[in-house]
Amino acid sequence: MSRPPLPPFTEETARQKVRTAEDGWNSRNPAKVALAYSPDSQWRNRSEFPKGRSEIEAFLAAKWEKEQDYRLIKELWAFTGNRIAVRFAYEWRDKTGQWYRSYGNENWQFDADGLMELRYASINDLPIEEGDRLFHWPQGRRPDDHPGLTDLGL
Repeated sequence: MSRPPLPPFTEETARQKVRTAEDGWNSRNPAKVALAYSPDSQWRNRSEFPKGRSEIEAFLAAKWEKEQDYRLIKELWAFTGNRIAVRFAYEWRDKTGQWYRSYGNENWQFDADGLMELRYASINDLPIEEGDRLFHWPQGRRPDDHPGLTDLGL
């Protein structure tokens, strides 16, 4: 299975890969998102280390059960060859109604078929008031005219 754009990345194809990843995660569909990763993909996400698509899918299902009303924006930071670095922020609320904005960075490495084989994420959570939220689109894909992280001053 191939997931274009394929490495080696140009600035344009790296930006496409980042937006495709953002769109997938905003779908909140664990099975669909897991298909973007190689069958033996390895992650570091905070203190969890899922390996392979089945663990990634289970991880994402638990994540989106906890992180309700999830909305994510990713932005390209750097790229070279088969690697991309991104920064991101997402907003979500917990079951008590407390809102958070989570900030982070990810380093990605892709195989020749464009599947992510390594994903290293560092993430921090900041409690926010509902009135401080900045991500206000309907659940799903971020509209093309919605500001990105730089435009929002994040």
